[in-house]
Amino acid sequence: MNLLTDSENSNFQYGLYIVSTPIGNLEDITLRALEVLKKSDYILCEDTRVSKKLFAKYKIKSKLISNHKFNEKKNLQKIIGILKSNKIVSLISDAGTPTISDPGNIIVKECINNNINLIPIPGPSAPTAALSISGFSNKYYFYGFFPEKNSEINENFETLSKMNCSIIFFISAKKFNRSIGIIKKYFSDRKILICKEITKYFEDYFRFNVSDLLEKSISLKGEITFVLSEKKNLNKFSNNLNESDKIKIRKLIKKLSIKEIVDIIKDGKKIPKKKIYNYCLEVKNEK
Repeated sequence: MNLLTDSENSNFQYGLYIVSTPIGNLEDITLRALEVLKKSDYILCEDTRVSKKLFAKYKIKSKLISNHKFNEKKNLQKIIGILKSNKIVSLISDAGTPTISDPGNIIVKECINNNINLIPIPGPSAPTAALSISGFSNKYYFYGFFPEKNSEINENFETLSKMNCSIIFFISAKKFNRSIGIIKKYFSDRKILICKEITKYFEDYFRFNVSDLLEKSISLKGEITFVLSEKKNLNKFSNNLNESDKIKIRKLIKKLSIKEIVDIIKDGKKIPKKKIYNYCLEVKNEK
């Protein structure tokens, strides 16, 4: 890595800094993030109008470059040229950690291809903030923004519904209210934490069983982060023997005692002994 040599910036490397900014409350920014932004020659902003509120509060006067999903490809070579000329450049999004469901991946990949230093400046992140108060499994899958098309929802949710971990989504309040039915269809065996306007003035949190969602009255506005729990019924006993177990019992019923069969079928499985025992009796009494 190329270290700066001038005394003013002696603690900084040339390269692209991925700087996390507040997700609502402007006081959530870190001291290190402020220092990096003030020392930056250029700051890539998702929306300069949003970023200027933060910069005005903390007297950040670095040069700004608008860099969003509609122009990031067009900006790419210009920014790489700036970085190759030994400048400190920061990338921020409107809120939270850049490149996480926000623009930035294109420039990060190009920096990697050009052996340009990439330095993360950690800080606020809506997914981890929501997960930290969920009480759900700390093994999680971050999906990002809720799917747009019904075909995409059904295809993705069929897979996601089988995952035994917490699942995190971003969604608008209006779309969440329209999507309750599809959420219940695939995740009715889970709990849900709905996070409204995290760290902002109207911040609020709602906890339900997914199966109860339509029965609850909640007021949602703005952007929502919601977390689905791990599968609730994973550790419960199965209510039914599967077909392979039933076939196995029928083959063993004439050779072994019911107790021996129960021990064989029960081994390594979470099936109640009584369930196996009753099925053995049913098979034995068929003739």
